Amino acid sequence: MARREKGGFWVGLAAAVFYPLTGIARRVYVGDEKIPREGPALLVLNHISHLDPVVDAVFVHRQKRVPRFLGKESLTRTPIFGKVFVGSGQIPVSRGSAAAGDSLKAAHQALQEGKVVVIYPEGTITKDPAGWPKESYTGAARLAIQNDVPVIPIARWGTSQLFNGYTKKFKPFPRKTITHNVGDPLDLSAYRGGSARSAAKLREVTQVMMDEVTRLLAEIRHEEPPAAKPGETA
Repeated sequence: MARREKGGFWVGLAAAVFYPLTGIARRVYVGDEKIPREGPALLVLNHISHLDPVVDAVFVHRQKRVPRFLGKESLTRTPIFGKVFVGSGQIPVSRGSAAAGDSLKAAHQALQEGKVVVIYPEGTITKDPAGWPKESYTGAARLAIQNDVPVIPIARWGTSQLFNGYTKKFKPFPRKTITHNVGDPLDLSAYRGGSARSAAKLREVTQVMMDEVTRLLAEIRHEEPPAAKPGETA
């Protein structure tokens, strides 16, 4: 049996808060055994609610790993949570600034140190009323092809029914079900090496990752996804 990865005081504090919070919903984990119990991994997920990081943190922690999220730099300045964010080793992202590249450097380093990095390629919660993934940024693709680590697509569904980020409505009753559906590690070997930073290659890898996340989401929802992502033309 694999030992739990040590996270220190701040991770323990976050777990003490997050576990009871996520307990208001039923949890369904499909394929969670695919999360490596040791060594580096890049977890790629869809983003539908502001509750996602809390729910996903508990999901990863239940696999005996400590998640490292890329989050807005402004989170570091929030009371209490900012200390937890920094103290637990999360990675601040300064979007639209000269420091934006530093966040990816920190994520690269975390992977090289054998840690689990969690990323939402969409950047923000989807604006699609039906909750399907929108067009995504290429930062996740950079991490995926510049690091020879398992890249694992995961779809999660149910958090937006619990808390809708646009209506700001929190609906714990009736009790909701939150499902994580974990896919097989993606084979991105054909994209590594050569001109790994070309814009065309990064867009293609982003598409490969998010197509698989969307497929996994469709499995949870028992629905067909739209032919084009929000922001695209069919």
